[in-house]
Amino acid sequence: MTSINDKATTLLRLHQPGNPVILPTVWDAWSANLAAQAGFEALTVGSHPVADSVGKPDNEGMSFEELLTRVAQITAAVDLPISVDIESGYGQTPERLIQGLIEVGAVGLNIEDTVHSEGGRLREAQEHADFVGGLRRAADAAGVHVVINARTDLFIKQVGDDADRVERAIARLTLAAEAGADSLYPVGFHSDEVYQRLTSALPLPVNAIADPARGEKAGYASLGVGRVSFGPLLQAALAVRANELLARWS
Repeated sequence: MTSINDKATTLLRLHQPGNPVILPTVWDAWSANLAAQAGFEALTVGSHPVADSVGKPDNEGMSFEELLTRVAQITAAVDLPISVDIESGYGQTPERLIQGLIEVGAVGLNIEDTVHSEGGRLREAQEHADFVGGLRRAADAAGVHVVINARTDLFIKQVGDDADRVERAIARLTLAAEAGADSLYPVGFHSDEVYQRLTSALPLPVNAIADPARGEKAGYASLGVGRVSFGPLLQAALAVRANELLARWS
């Protein structure tokens, strides 16, 4: 078994702009084993597919404890670095979030700036950076370099004027980087031009979301991306194929 500190170091090292780490988004031990057997070096656990798998809505429809139960099953099944989408934090303190993740063997997290428990408001840029800073300090105190992927929902929520949205995202994510993030996630599907602006302006590896049925690693590598994940799209693609199989028998 690899130590948790080794896993954290490995996950951080895999983030290489121009040679992105591909983190298949999994939701249970079965999907994690599937990705591990395909040869991937690390995985991420997605809140949306986990929520779907337990019959709860996304956007913090499940509790942090319910998420941890599923993550513990995944880390028991595969000996790989695991990052976890903790949405906006489930109303927990940074200390509790880090403690819970380390206890179940996770070494990374994705933290977004939409606060679901407060009507879906977007955290102010400094407010989100301060939360990232709290997570970094908590991880440092715990002695594990938990890899923090700081996400902004400016694009998917289409907040403010489109004309300066990229600049506002860069400013917001730069604050998160200064607060202790390890990678930055301007979630959404962007043009090549926008990705190039983001990857050239941001000081840390950029996470891109990809459709596993359409995209390819080389395309994201050429844009300078450092990390690729699938969100709920791997689960959705498998659902399409499952429906095709089941339709033969219905």
